[in-house]
Amino acid sequence: MAGPTYAQHAPHDTYEESEPPIGELFSDLSGNLQNLLRKEVELAKVEATEQAKRAGKAGALFGATALLGFFGLLLLCFAAAWGLATVIPTGLAFLSVGLLCLVIAGLFLVTARKKVAEIRPPKQTVQTLKEDVQVAQTSLKRGLQSKPDTSWKGR
Repeated sequence: MAGPTYAQHAPHDTYEESEPPIGELFSDLSGNLQNLLRKEVELAKVEATEQAKRAGKAGALFGATALLGFFGLLLLCFAAAWGLATVIPTGLAFLSVGLLCLVIAGLFLVTARKKVAEIRPPKQTVQTLKEDVQVAQTSLKRGLQSKPDTSWKGR
């Protein structure tokens, strides 16, 4: 039994299967980038939905503030001012009741502003996009710096 001859295993005659062709690498990269972008869009949708719910709650608080402020000013001002008008001058009674209603509406406004301040952009999506860009830049730099194996050309 004779072993394999030198001509059968010459390193320059065979293509190393451990290194895929550059076209296949770019194809894989393209597919991976598409998959990554698709997942990032899904994540952004989930985070945007969550933030929209928070914004809706804050908007409802603003609406309640406006409605209560309006009806509070209208009804309580008249009722309280009529009651106070029996004790103090009518103009002063209406003024003091109106100021009290505005203070209450201001408290609702401060609460609503705090709720709006809690609304944030999608942190996780922004962070992962930054990481993805960094990984892609590093991969491209590494790919451009490596020397292609040209020993198979012309065969």
